[in-house]
Amino acid sequence: MAEEVEGNLQEMAATTIQMMEGSNVEAHPYAFHVSGPRNLSSPNWRDIISSTWKDGNYKRTVMACFIQAAYLLELDRQENRTAENALAPKWWLPFKYKLTKTLIDERDGSIFGAILEWDRSAALADFILIRPSGAPKAVLALRGTLLKSVTIRRDLTDDLRFLAWESLKGSVRFKVAFDALKSIADKYGSGNVSIVGHSLGAGFALQVGKTLAKEGIYVEAHLFNPPSVSLAMSLKNLGEKAVFGWKRIRSMLPSGSEIQTISDDQNNAANVALKKWVPHLYVNNSDYVCCYYADPTGKGEEIHSGSKENVAPVSNAASAAAKLFVLSKGNQKFLDAHKLEQWWADDLELQTVINNSKLISRQLKSLYQLPASQQAPAVKPR
Repeated sequence: MAEEVEGNLQEMAATTIQMMEGSNVEAHPYAFHVSGPRNLSSPNWRDIISSTWKDGNYKRTVMACFIQAAYLLELDRQENRTAENALAPKWWLPFKYKLTKTLIDERDGSIFGAILEWDRSAALADFILIRPSGAPKAVLALRGTLLKSVTIRRDLTDDLRFLAWESLKGSVRFKVAFDALKSIADKYGSGNVSIVGHSLGAGFALQVGKTLAKEGIYVEAHLFNPPSVSLAMSLKNLGEKAVFGWKRIRSMLPSGSEIQTISDDQNNAANVALKKWVPHLYVNNSDYVCCYYADPTGKGEEIHSGSKENVAPVSNAASAAAKLFVLSKGNQKFLDAHKLEQWWADDLELQTVINNSKLISRQLKSLYQLPASQQAPAVKPR
């Protein structure tokens, strides 16, 4: 009898511990039901007739959730979570997507991105017979900087690389992301593929997307708080010592790009790419990382000198456009203005414009640089 009572007590204790552990997981600040979007319905049979994916607010929200999943895949890895208590899957499962590949940085083994594909089996289980119109077949989601001991070194190296050279092509992540995006574009067709990113991830997404556009492959791009090349100009406000220190840091980073000259014929040919590829940029005016995109005057256009990716002069700059969504909430703290969570908030009010600012032209003008196989041979001076 005593043994039976003791066994029951042990079973009750084990059950209590499991319940407490489950409760801790459920109460995690990054759990989908805790910090995820509210009043957001999952796809249903009605989407066969009228797709929620045609709603720009819905699409923006889901794309931001996919990026959050990319962040959490790495956090799940660092914190040794199992399939039973992982946080990341809850950020794609409600939308009937599945994880098919993680992108790994070979330098530190961290996960910096993920490929999510439409899960037909999960959709059929909820009587969704076809993929809703506007829902991509595959999405490449890229996370931004994670200030954790495991990832901070490589993340900040790429942050500095972008500020120094306006390019991320020297990073191993660029090639991995480019190959992944081209692979799913070849598999499903560019019109069925999207690339999304936040902060540093948005910087990679912008450069990977436009590099693919130069090859005539145009995928939809959603870029949240993308880093602006004018950010480095803020150092001038800190005085000469800051500028001197920045130049020293810059000299230690490989550029990963070369200066190219572009002919008029190449400019005209690449104009087509500029008109066909229009990325979506989501910018908060209080976020000094990305706010310069919303400045039509091109504040800080005279950026630090030296080799950089975007060196060719811009002609017909009005065609170098992006669909810009600007959030203004007065004077916010930087961490609030830069966070990803704001883009699925219920009270979000955005201004939407087709923006032709000088900074956007700077970022997109490398589309004028054609692949080497299409470049006209240089004319030797006589």
